[in-house]
Amino acid sequence: MSKLKVVPMSNADSRIADDLLAFSRRIEAAPPGICPLAVQLSMLQASEAQTCGKCVPCSEGIPILTGLLQKVVSCQAGKEDLAQMRVLAEMIRDTADCAIGYEAAQLILDGMKTYAREYESHIDRQSCQEEVGQKVPCETMCPAHVNVPAYVALVGEGDYAGAINMIRRDNPFPTACALICEHPCEERCRRTLIDAPINIRGIKMYAVDQIPADQVKTPERLPDTGRKIAVVGGGPSGLTCAYFLALMGHKVVVFEDKKELGGMLRYGIPAYRFPRERLDEDIRAILGVGNIEVRYETAVDAAMMMQLSEDYDAVYVAIGAQTGKTLRIENVQAAGVSSAVDLLREIGDGKYPDYTGKKVAVIGGGNVAMDCARTSVRAGADEVAIVYRRRQEDMTALASEVESAIAEGVEMITLQAPDSIEVDENGHCTAVITQPQMIGPVKGGRPAPVNADKPKQRIEADVILIAIGQDIVSKPFEEFGMQADRGCFKADEYLTAEGFDNIFVGGDCQTGPKTVIRAVGAGRVAARNIDEYLGYHHKLNCGVEAPDAKANDRTPKGRVNITERPARERKHDFLGTEIGMSHEEVIQECGRCLRCDHYGCGLLEGGREQYD
Repeated sequence: MSKLKVVPMSNADSRIADDLLAFSRRIEAAPPGICPLAVQLSMLQASEAQTCGKCVPCSEGIPILTGLLQKVVSCQAGKEDLAQMRVLAEMIRDTADCAIGYEAAQLILDGMKTYAREYESHIDRQSCQEEVGQKVPCETMCPAHVNVPAYVALVGEGDYAGAINMIRRDNPFPTACALICEHPCEERCRRTLIDAPINIRGIKMYAVDQIPADQVKTPERLPDTGRKIAVVGGGPSGLTCAYFLALMGHKVVVFEDKKELGGMLRYGIPAYRFPRERLDEDIRAILGVGNIEVRYETAVDAAMMMQLSEDYDAVYVAIGAQTGKTLRIENVQAAGVSSAVDLLREIGDGKYPDYTGKKVAVIGGGNVAMDCARTSVRAGADEVAIVYRRRQEDMTALASEVESAIAEGVEMITLQAPDSIEVDENGHCTAVITQPQMIGPVKGGRPAPVNADKPKQRIEADVILIAIGQDIVSKPFEEFGMQADRGCFKADEYLTAEGFDNIFVGGDCQTGPKTVIRAVGAGRVAARNIDEYLGYHHKLNCGVEAPDAKANDRTPKGRVNITERPARERKHDFLGTEIGMSHEEVIQECGRCLRCDHYGCGLLEGGREQYD
């Protein structure tokens, strides 16, 4: 029997691993606005480099396919080239031996369908579509298009009031977004090419911790126009719209059906994540603009909508999505079973539950489910479990929220689909009966669960909270005449309600439940379009300019992360959990910004004008 040698990885292979890590960072930092066909070409070229050369479809077909796509990208191809690409890609997909070949071909076939208009533009007009063109990543990825490099630079110079007003130029909720935003602005941060995205939310948090938002004077209102706008809903979208309209000189009346303003910021996010006094800082600043009247505990029905449409120059409907969805399973109406949204709404009014000694099961895997589970821990529950029908990695909740819940003692029971609810002789829930699942084919971008051939499970629970989504109370508005599709109001790209001229809609009631920053972005767009509808084109000045860009610091550094109070301490109270940066940390983090608005594409023609 012959001996075997230990064959080490070659020096080249070791180096390639490092290069591929750098390449993966380049993919993560791919700037928004680049030509999708150029992206497809680079991926096809990578596949060409990976082919082993064994099978002809892959080793010889992919280089030909690459050449054809290169012609398209260079705007030198004709329709016959496109037809040849499709035939060749189908042949490679159907005959290649391994995934390097057939997945590369499928990528092109999918792209020809997804980016059909871009292919058409390259062939017929010999150019990319108009919307193609690199943009400052953090500004573009933020739904409100906040000038991130400017306020990061202002914080770095110690001008915290200036940073807050720079944020307010596009978003009147600097504190809310500092504490609870999902920070999509960080997703394509170009600093990733060097080390990691800068902690944009953490920098914003430092600014609002140094000076409360309501102590920073808002910009002066423009002269009164004599126009009146009704805003239905006092959540983030409605208040954003009211803020900008008031600054433009219009009179705004906000109709809010609850006791206080804030919408889901107050009635959907627990105080340990967003202390109510911090929310009030933003709201006081918004109302401090003047020209905004609030009518509390005023529900708007069909008859009132008719009156508003006649009495006001325009109406913005931003009612959010504030009712919880339920399950269609046996005994779902039993005592002890409630909607997660109802629980959080009660907390918003200061009514905290007492779960001392109880076992709580939360059904769902999103951020609301994590909020309810962590709230239950603080309410004294003996045991808290998340029951979810998919895998933990499929949860829609932020990974940081899942991690924090686990640290506080929440058990994750995954691949278990609720089948029924067990009740006692008094009709009170005693357990969730689940059907075990196995993960199956990918549908809608995520692997879908299917029933597994395993016996049903019994999960004891004295309290069951259902956190599977939110619904919109659209019926009164549909009776008025507004069009809706599965509860979401229909509107054009300018947020004008379908069938109306002076009715606008935005936020969760138009898109379905999304994030706070998306609701804020919709409110800003609605305000601008209402102003245009009324015949104006007001320009607002935040009163602060971005500092001059300094030379970039290209030295790789670790990212400063926001930390939390120890789980053993924080799980016993509803105080804020996060610990902000120190001055030393924020200076380092601000210094990592590469000022793409100056050194990158920000100086190209147009700049921020596309967002103004």
